[in-house]
Amino acid sequence: MVFVTIGWAEVVPPDVLARNTTNDVLRIVKQDKELKNGNTKKILSLVEEKILPNFDFGKMTQLAVGKNWGKATPEQQQDLINQFKTMLVRTYSASLTSVSDYKIEFTPLKMAPGDVEVTVNTVVSKPGAPPIPIDYRMEKQDASWKVYDVLVDNVSMVTVYRNSFNSEVRKG
Repeated sequence: MVFVTIGWAEVVPPDVLARNTTNDVLRIVKQDKELKNGNTKKILSLVEEKILPNFDFGKMTQLAVGKNWGKATPEQQQDLINQFKTMLVRTYSASLTSVSDYKIEFTPLKMAPGDVEVTVNTVVSKPGAPPIPIDYRMEKQDASWKVYDVLVDNVSMVTVYRNSFNSEVRKG
């Protein structure tokens, strides 16, 4: 008789996931001259492979669209999610070429046992510029943590885009 033991992988804590992803991306950008020189294809590939899997675009888009989400058809909702993802890819891609100049510090995570939503706080600094807090709101989903909002200098990306979406909806 054969016994098979199935080991369940531990869920990577949200701060560890954010730190590992950040350090991995920084290491890759610092070592790859093509990335530092703005090779668009390589930048997009890096964003798609290392950053995007950690985001919940469905929740982000739903929060950004707000009360109008329920008025959209499933096809429109999927289109909005795809557009939101494209926008985020462009945002991250545009900033990756200069990221090697930055220092990113993670503050200790405040998390109680059983928490399913947390905020991972970072401070990004560059010589000659004031430090900027960048925080990641994350939610535990099944066996992983996903980012559903990013706050830059205490301004929520979801809220900024909600205002844009609502303006577009009012225009028709």
